[in-house]
Order: sequence, then structure tokens, then C-alpha cells
Amino acid sequence: MENNSLHRIKSITEIHRLAGIEKPNHPLISIVDVSKFSNDTNVNAVIFDFYAVSLKRGCDHLLYGQQQYDFDEGLMAFMAPGQILRGEESGLPPKLEGWMMFIHPDFLWNTPLAKKIKQYEYFGYATNEALFLSDKEETMMTGIIENIRSEYNSNIDKFSQDVIIAQLELLFTYAQRFYERQFITRKITNHQILGKLEDVLDNYFNNEDLASKGLPTVQFIAEKLNISSKYLGSLLKQLTGQSTQQHIHEKLIEKAKEKLSTTALSVSEIAYQLGFEHSQSFNKLFKSKTASSPLEFRSSFN
Repeated sequence: MENNSLHRIKSITEIHRLAGIEKPNHPLISIVDVSKFSNDTNVNAVIFDFYAVSLKRGCDHLLYGQQQYDFDEGLMAFMAPGQILRGEESGLPPKLEGWMMFIHPDFLWNTPLAKKIKQYEYFGYATNEALFLSDKEETMMTGIIENIRSEYNSNIDKFSQDVIIAQLELLFTYAQRFYERQFITRKITNHQILGKLEDVLDNYFNNEDLASKGLPTVQFIAEKLNISSKYLGSLLKQLTGQSTQQHIHEKLIEKAKEKLSTTALSVSEIAYQLGFEHSQSFNKLFKSKTASSPLEFRSSFN
């Protein structure tokens, strides 16, 4: 019987038990073979109290954003504590291969990585925004994982944690590099996202209800594009050099200039139509983006 309730997993030992595999050798970090996971569990959605990094094969027809891909090479995903992982209704794919690494925050305590790990934005990406690896990249990442596995399976000494932390930092740095490569190399999909972003912003700012809805939020835009706000921000930063908020402001200024140059509406009326509660806020934003006030911009057309 399928259980759709959310199951919170507090320890690495518990995830091992739930997956039907032997107890971890270390209570705060483990690396497991995903092909050994039990497919009998009736838990459909889980939330971890620890970090999870995975590399999987056998994910044909993966839904990535709004588009499907056939992809035989490795797919990496990164989850921070508190994120929800949902399984397929049919359970795990029968040919799933790869590994998963679990890292409890206590393992990072009192190390520079405890703070630095929060700076890796890909830990906030949705699970369908995986990192696509080439064979060479996959070999490199798996090699680092094997170094970590070898270290925590050896006799623990005062250097063990430092060695593992150094390997984790190397893994995360390479992941950052490979994600930035992915933003560039997956041009068709990424430019489709940019096109859809423009459509979403155009539709929003052309809507007659804009005055009552207010300005669009980054989260609203991301949801319309079916991607996470962090992934959208990283993608836009890499491709355009601008944040999502800057794109919103750019479209807003474009609409403001259109109204200032083609209508007789007052600045206050235009500000209200564009979703601002106070015209002073509109004036301040407009001047910061154009180096002139709305009235100065309008007068340049007379």
C-alpha cells in the first residue's frame, strides 16, 4: 500500500534501514550503491536532515524542466537538509545504477566547509535540475568518491576528517565548474528558458490586473517556468550577467518608458498601473536604472 505522507529521516543509519542496506560504517557520512536499494518501501516522499549527493545512471526520459531527455551518462543531484525527495509512483527504475553519499551537518561542524557548503547554490536546485556529466567528468567525480569511501573505511585517526573534508571541497568545486559548463553547453534548452522568461514577464506586465497584483516576485517567475528560483538565478547570471530581479526591473522600466512616451498618464498613475503602492518607490527605481527621473525622461520627448 502506497504511503503518500512525508517521512522525515533524521539519521544516516535510518536511511540505510529504510533502503534495506547494511548499517553505515560511520554514523555521520556514508556512500552507498543505489542498485542495492530496496524497491519494497512504501514511502513515497522523504525529507532528509542531512546532505545528499547522488550520481545515477538508468534515468531515461528524465523530466528536466519542461522537456524530456534520453541521457545515458551520469546525472548528479545535490540536496540540502530540509528538501523533499519524491519517488516515482512505480518505484525505482529497474536498471538504476550509481551511488549516493549522505553527509550529516555534524560531520562538518567546526570546519570551514560548514559555512562554505551553504554558498553552493546547486544544493538548492530542484531534483529535476540535475547535473549532466560526460564520461570523463563522471570518472573524475567517482574517483573522488572512492577516495572518501576508502578513507572512512580505513582506521580512523586525527587526520581522517581533514582528508575527507578536503575531498568533499574538491568534489563541490568540480560540481560548480561543471554546472557553469552546463549552463553554456545546453544552449537550446537554456535559450528556450530565456524566451519563456520574456513571455512570462510580457504577459504579467500587459495584464490589466497588474495594479492589484503588484510586482512579480522571483519565486512567481520561477514557478511559471517550472524551475527552482536558485537554478533560474544561476542560469541567468551565467548567460546574461543579470539576476532574475534585474530582469524583472528591466522589463518594468521598458514598460514604464513606453507609458511615459506614448500616454498622458501622470507618473503616479503609471506607477500604480505597474504595481507600485507608492510612486516614490517607482521614481527611485526608474532613476537608478536610467539616470533620469520619469518626468525628465518624458520631457526628452517634447
